[in-house]
Amino acid sequence: MRMESDSNKTVKIKICGITTPAEAEFLNRLGPDIAGMVLFFPKSKRNVSIEDAKVILGSFSREIKKAAVMVSPSFEQACEAIEAGFDILQIHGEVEERILRETDIPIFKAFNIKDLDQWERYHREERIAGYVMDAAEPGSGKPYDRSILDKIPRDDKFFMLAGGLDPQNVAEAISEVSPDGVDVSSGVEYDDRKGKDPEKLKRFFEAVRNI
Repeated sequence: MRMESDSNKTVKIKICGITTPAEAEFLNRLGPDIAGMVLFFPKSKRNVSIEDAKVILGSFSREIKKAAVMVSPSFEQACEAIEAGFDILQIHGEVEERILRETDIPIFKAFNIKDLDQWERYHREERIAGYVMDAAEPGSGKPYDRSILDKIPRDDKFFMLAGGLDPQNVAEAISEVSPDGVDVSSGVEYDDRKGKDPEKLKRFFEAVRNI
């Protein structure tokens, strides 16, 4: 799978941290390019079990690519995600050599602003299909100085901007960084309870698609 933008530089949209079939069904109507679920990371309030993930996967339209979002997963965990039906492995932290050599779906390497010195290593790795550039605390929803990304040369891998995005600032962020795609989780959630807010989701899509 090659997540390229088209000739008109259409910015792809990824919605991360999906936790229920109802959220998946709502996203089917909005049509993101990618949807993500957090696996094997109990510290996250968005973590779902592999069993629940399979149910949620069954609620998504086939047109939406599904990303398994994991932190330094074992080879066995990566295989579980692939067997469950995910299309992309999004890996924060370390990527085991065996995952690189013995899996066959695209891998997105996620970086935060504290580990960008690792970019060169993954830039040279053919199995890495794309990057997710995130905040110092991934999933926190906290923005950061995006000018630091100016130091990262662009290559032929998919370049996804994440970290602190929301309906109000995503257009400005796209203008500053010119990413291939944008990734949001906290910025489209309810203020007072768990889960994705349909109104914030709709405004986020409108902000990106009206650029």
